[in-house]
Amino acid sequence: MREIDGIAGFQLLSGQHVAVSEWIAITQQRIDTFADATDDHQWIHVDVERCARESPYGCTVAHGFLTLSLLPAMLQNALHMAGIGMAINYGLNKVRFPAPVPVGSRLRARLDILSVDELPEGAQVNWAVTMEREGDVKPVCVAEFLMRCYP
Repeated sequence: MREIDGIAGFQLLSGQHVAVSEWIAITQQRIDTFADATDDHQWIHVDVERCARESPYGCTVAHGFLTLSLLPAMLQNALHMAGIGMAINYGLNKVRFPAPVPVGSRLRARLDILSVDELPEGAQVNWAVTMEREGDVKPVCVAEFLMRCYP
């Protein structure tokens, strides 16, 4: 786990690779729970039998937005932010899902800080996030993620 000491710690890491998260398993239960929460029950995600017959992947695949929604958990298990009283998700500048996430996959994130911009009472950290699937070289999600931090 990477220790970051306050806003000054983020500033020191600007332009650098910072951390790699722990692996997170993508189970059918996780996919189904996400489908229920978002009302996105497209067969490619939830119909195991149909996917075995018709999907080019031979199995269900995770929603792209499920993959993206794991980013806060990945940040939390990769970083300890001392001196930060509150960190909020501010948004995304770019997101792409270059490869599918078949059920049974394990994902992790590579986290780089692109920039740190001062705010009146804190800072905005611009992260380059690359989510990878264990055993594959092509990323499953690439994103530019904005996080606001306050002491």
